[in-house]
Amino acid sequence: MKESRAIELLSPARNLECGIEAIKHGADAVYIGAGRFGARQAAGNSVDDIAQLARLAHFYGAKVYVTVNTILKDSELADAEKLIWQLYEAGADALLIQDMAVLRMKLPPIALHASTQCDVRSVDKVRFLAGCGFTRVVLARELSLDEIRAIHEACPDVELECFVHGALCVSYSGQCYASQYCFGRSANRGECAQFCRLKFDLVDSDGNVIVKGKHLLSLRDMNRMESLEQLMDAGVCSFKIEGRLKETSYVKNVTAAYSDAIGKILERRNDYYRASSGHSEYMFTPDVNKSFNRGFTDYFLHGRRPDIWSPNTPKSKGELMGQVRIAGRGFITVTGNKPFHNGDGLCYIGQDGELKGYRVNRVENGRIFLYLESGEMPTVAAGTDVYRNFDQEFEKTLAKESAVRRISTDILFEETAAGYRVSMTDEDGNTASASQEWKKEDARTPQENNIRTQLTKLGGTRFEAKTVDIKLDGDRFIPSSLLSDMRRQVTEQLETVRMDSYVRPAEGVASDVKVEYPVRELTYLGNVMNAQARTFYTDHGVQRVDDAFEKTAPESATVMFCRHCIKNSMGLCTKNRMVDKQLREPLFLVSQDGRRFRLRFDCAHCQMEILY
Repeated sequence: MKESRAIELLSPARNLECGIEAIKHGADAVYIGAGRFGARQAAGNSVDDIAQLARLAHFYGAKVYVTVNTILKDSELADAEKLIWQLYEAGADALLIQDMAVLRMKLPPIALHASTQCDVRSVDKVRFLAGCGFTRVVLARELSLDEIRAIHEACPDVELECFVHGALCVSYSGQCYASQYCFGRSANRGECAQFCRLKFDLVDSDGNVIVKGKHLLSLRDMNRMESLEQLMDAGVCSFKIEGRLKETSYVKNVTAAYSDAIGKILERRNDYYRASSGHSEYMFTPDVNKSFNRGFTDYFLHGRRPDIWSPNTPKSKGELMGQVRIAGRGFITVTGNKPFHNGDGLCYIGQDGELKGYRVNRVENGRIFLYLESGEMPTVAAGTDVYRNFDQEFEKTLAKESAVRRISTDILFEETAAGYRVSMTDEDGNTASASQEWKKEDARTPQENNIRTQLTKLGGTRFEAKTVDIKLDGDRFIPSSLLSDMRRQVTEQLETVRMDSYVRPAEGVASDVKVEYPVRELTYLGNVMNAQARTFYTDHGVQRVDDAFEKTAPESATVMFCRHCIKNSMGLCTKNRMVDKQLREPLFLVSQDGRRFRLRFDCAHCQMEILY
């Protein structure tokens, strides 16, 4: 019989507040950065905040993963090891790491996850990491459903985590050096300057400008909500939402939307179950279109798609509201019947190909009046798509308390020889009870309704009553104050029992036989910045280890490796025999500051490289 598998929704947290809201809105786990060594340097958090988040998460059986996933300098290794112990003592459930020097440290018994920065996209790489003691790998975003399934079938005991929503890097993660090369800000050190969101000209070998001033490396955002069940069946156990730099409202909305979607699948699939306990109730209707997005794509999950990029803008477009019907003096009208609100943010792609944005001043009789400079006219043509990238009313709702998460309990109230006892058993089988000696007194009127009412007043706790069973020898008069006191005692005890029963994930066990790294030589692509990482790789059979790009930049190198292909997205793939237009290669990307990058197309592997 097939073993049932836990399914986890993993949400981002830029800070403690985001982490708390992610848990409340249905996350089974949260990933968060510590004060140092995380791949989002601007999203660091204190150990005390991580400890507080862990206490809340563990009450629901949810987990907290901490990112320690930058490459490290020799001078940072001791501090990183000290931090890891502090995180373990704070209650962290696992570490996401990139630098293999961590495996040569004296570590606490904590699970290790291979970060997406490890560029995991092959069976051999997964086997190697598992053999080194990793319990989970974060797969490259570029993998197809078939590629994910093949990894799971070859490595069924390794937990597979994959991104399902959020911003996309155009380069394979951990293999991008453009930010370091251009701005001295390393993506492998948590300082990415988002080179891929800049404008470029596309120029052929004769100097002809094929495309002028477009965001040729800027991709749409990922949305795999329609493919969650297929991903489960392919072997994925953790669905990751991108966004450790995103605001709290984004985390609330997107977490709730995916939590609901996963819940609906699990209602009819008994071969999967939720990785944490409790259920969330929302004071709003989740809708991912209303949160930051550049338009959506499922990326390469179902094969190569030409429409994965967003060349006109790297900014959020939001939800499609309709098309312009009339553009008048200071107002527009829009097709469809979606409601607009005062204060909404609207945008559209203008005739010059640039994103234009306006704030709604007021809405009257179907006319949407915009905040405009004196004499300014909205430069928009009839038939243009209009998007809302800020929904004023929706954001107001999310700014308030927008979800509660509670644990279901069964309550038993019964008579004892000396008085009464109330017991609570939660959905995970944890039990607590409180007894009270009390002189028994027959009631003049039925008391069951009052007993039930008093015992189910759990609104100030993280529990809710699913059933109440009352066992008395006839009607007894029991003061409401006594029932309230016993309810308080038993809920406090059950909270303690739940926390005491929580068990962190087991650490991985390295293979008894030294596993060999899949390749014998590591170029700068190995991201080896310190002596301990170098020793790690040589111990595992690597014969030559070059310095990381950040330590010793090559005279010429590929700074991006992309599955996204500009020629394919423009309909000019040379594999398509129907294409009659051929470009004069090599092609070049020229940035607005004049930097020139050559494009190399590895058509056998459908890969585009960007070189300096």
